[in-house]
Amino acid sequence: MNTIIRKSMLSVAGLAFAGGVFAGPIAAHAAPAVDGKPAAVAVAKVQGAQSHIDLNDEQTANVKAIIAATKKAGLPERAAVISIATSLQESKLENLGHLGDMNDHDSLGLFQQRPSSGWGTPEQITDPEYSTTAFLKGLKQVDGWQDMALTDAAQTVQVSAYPDAYAQWEQQATDLVAQHWNS
Repeated sequence: MNTIIRKSMLSVAGLAFAGGVFAGPIAAHAAPAVDGKPAAVAVAKVQGAQSHIDLNDEQTANVKAIIAATKKAGLPERAAVISIATSLQESKLENLGHLGDMNDHDSLGLFQQRPSSGWGTPEQITDPEYSTTAFLKGLKQVDGWQDMALTDAAQTVQVSAYPDAYAQWEQQATDLVAQHWNS
């Protein structure tokens, strides 16, 4: 088994399995038809306990903005799934401004990107299209991101203090992409 996959599985599971026994990927699923048309199929390797939140209109608009930016960048649905799961973890899909004492350094926007780390100006980072494009630019620089566990791909771009936290949003992100990719 190649090293990247083994490390991905171990980091997501958070367990080292003795004797070379590893948890297999969970089967990808297809989305149901929406409005009589087949929905997009987003391949997922969902692992671990999953979280879910109900989205309001603003959060749904941000999902659509992430998908639009992903399409504009010419990237596949998997990139949108990784982006949405990352935003779910970082901001619950809310375009956050400065949070005062509750702010993590100078983190802003859907992806909690930092101007001081070179992500852009505060105005740019709080623009959903710009922030998604910046995230995707980082993702494209990750060798093999298409085949990595979501949490590893997201962590490589984000460099979070909680690297395994992204995995919990993969199912909801996959469902959102399946629902909105063709809408």
